[in-house]
Amino acid sequence: MNAREQILADVQSALHRKNDSPVAPIPASARVAPRVAGNTDTEMEMLFSEISKLGGITGRIKKSGLKIALEKLVKEQKVKKATLWQTAELAALGIAPALTESGVQIVSPYADKREIAECDLGVTGVDYAFPETGTLMLRSSPVKPRAVSLLPRVHLAIISAAALRADLSSAFAEVRGSNYWIFITGPSRTADIELTVTLGVHGPKALYVWSVG
Repeated sequence: MNAREQILADVQSALHRKNDSPVAPIPASARVAPRVAGNTDTEMEMLFSEISKLGGITGRIKKSGLKIALEKLVKEQKVKKATLWQTAELAALGIAPALTESGVQIVSPYADKREIAECDLGVTGVDYAFPETGTLMLRSSPVKPRAVSLLPRVHLAIISAAALRADLSSAFAEVRGSNYWIFITGPSRTADIELTVTLGVHGPKALYVWSVG
């Protein structure tokens, strides 16, 4: 008997089971009912509340005030270079022209990874969002490069109510067949062996999430 077989045999013995033992039913206490979503305003409020608890910065921005909000972000974060998804939704909001007017250099999302990493700001949309945990889910595609949300030191995610989902199962059903998904729960953070938390080591140091409408 090799080591693997010995381990499995020990587990079987501890559970008082044999190879032909029937599978035990899942106890009722282990079943969790699917989460039921509230109305859109309640869900968005919960999402923003959870993101704020995680250190993210949220805002409900009117489309007419988007340019001013971007100018403020650029000033606060000292943004000199930015890159963004090439989606119709972001183009319709005029984010790139607004950043340019604020003196920001726009870098192509298809540029070399080093150039994207040198950007101060990455702007994306949000494909799915889970209010209960404040988590965003982004799908990668030719017009949605992963690097835009991962490499710049500040990430701005523009969300719409259509992205809200009650739980992961519904989103997983929709993304089946996709190659890459990114889950974002607050700014990037890590801790060393002494449990000293540091932001921005493995991703953006700051996360902004805005609904625009």
